[in-house]
Amino acid sequence: MRCCLPVPLGALAGIPGPREMLRSGLLLAPALLRSATAPAPRHPRSPAAVHLELVTLTEDRAVITWHTAQPGTDDGTGRMLPAVTEGEVVYGTHPARLDRAAGEDRPTAHHHVELTGLEPGQTYYYQARSRGVPATPTALHLMRGNAAGTSRYGLGSPGGPYSFTTPQPPPGRHLLSLALCNDLHIGETVAGLVAGVPFLRGVAQRAGRTAYPELMSRAVVDEARHRGADLLLAAGDISAGGGPRDLAKARGILDRFGTHRRDYLVVRGNHDRPARQDDTFHHAFGAPDGPGWFEHDAGGLRIIGLDTYDKHGNGGDAGALGAEQLSWLRRRLRAHRDQPTVVFGHHPLTVKDALFPVSPGQRLGRRQARALLRAYADAPGVFLHHAGHTHRNKRTHVADAPQVTLQEVGAAKEYPGGFFLLRIHSGGYALNFFRARHSEALEWTERSRRQAGGLWPYHALGRTVTDRNSVTVRDLSGIGRPTRPSAPPRSPQGMTAPPNPGPDVARGTPPP
Repeated sequence: MRCCLPVPLGALAGIPGPREMLRSGLLLAPALLRSATAPAPRHPRSPAAVHLELVTLTEDRAVITWHTAQPGTDDGTGRMLPAVTEGEVVYGTHPARLDRAAGEDRPTAHHHVELTGLEPGQTYYYQARSRGVPATPTALHLMRGNAAGTSRYGLGSPGGPYSFTTPQPPPGRHLLSLALCNDLHIGETVAGLVAGVPFLRGVAQRAGRTAYPELMSRAVVDEARHRGADLLLAAGDISAGGGPRDLAKARGILDRFGTHRRDYLVVRGNHDRPARQDDTFHHAFGAPDGPGWFEHDAGGLRIIGLDTYDKHGNGGDAGALGAEQLSWLRRRLRAHRDQPTVVFGHHPLTVKDALFPVSPGQRLGRRQARALLRAYADAPGVFLHHAGHTHRNKRTHVADAPQVTLQEVGAAKEYPGGFFLLRIHSGGYALNFFRARHSEALEWTERSRRQAGGLWPYHALGRTVTDRNSVTVRDLSGIGRPTRPSAPPRSPQGMTAPPNPGPDVARGTPPP
């Protein structure tokens, strides 16, 4: 089964407006020419160290990744063959004194180095290198983006050093953490394939390797547990076509995190609708007699899950909430206007700054999106709307509901290959994107960045570090730790097993 057409590449097969087509054409034409070239190493025997990215940035750590390849080789797709070698990051608080170093435990071509023990609010300079060759960043210049740092320091130089400034942590004590993921697409076999568009030929897994949706989904679930997530939210497109076998397989993978409707929550996406309209998804995830929307309590944090394709259709048009669901949502928000609330659903409410042409299929219908934003404006407790569908990392605020962060999360199944960790404190929250660092997951992540003729990073990574790492100050002191049967053991890193966040309440039913 091939990748989805509706989004984000499906816009090319949809009906975007002339302005969107012109804008994207002006951006894509020079990018296609640049994407065909690869940086040359300084010495023919040296590896090429490329695709440097500052993936994660918190108040005390940073995750930096890059790839090494062998110049003069071709893997059959016009890209260099991977070169297995050592990697390290040298860094410090002055560009001329990179006096600290962090490395890896083994040679690899897919480098993932985590800097720990950083100071909040401090500017650091760093250089990633393999066998003495400095790594060069993923270029995001078309979108005025910067993959390697929080400032433009070092950009344009052959290997930096580059620069980032750590944020301050969210104020107050830590309360709980949620993993946000979506677009697992279990059952898919080719990523990024759009029929009839020659340069969008898609990327398949290597022969004999684990199917990439299963590989990536398992790696994301395991990484979420390792990073200390108490609860996991999966925002739709769990399967590629709504088939019973694919959904059952997805259920088994998500069960690695814990118990459904206690440790993890799932909503349906447009791809989870089979060709015939039935309750396959509901049977797979344990609610055959109920609607696809719900409210869940986690220690005072209200979590609302939405079915954003609550209608008949082929999945390629705009998302929609049925009249019953929209009425229920409004009532629930009015009932407890000030309760801290996270809403998650598959379709985003708005799609801004897209590289590719935007069609209606990339978002919730405009009228309903405005209705949701008005409902959020009247419920000041809502602070986050988590969506998938666009397969990109993008943080947006709109004037209609300025207190709400609209966070689009990249697909779990492909580059950039990870999830968001929402860390909630009594005085605010942090959103941080983490890559799944299993070795095979990093290998597929690198392979799948070739989608869209090599333009996928422009779309999917996030144009700036703040699209995938941000801190918001807000009073969330009304949230407590979710109740649990007994205190779990703590790891040396202070991470805990997922708790019992309490039973669902008002699942799809109006208040009394």
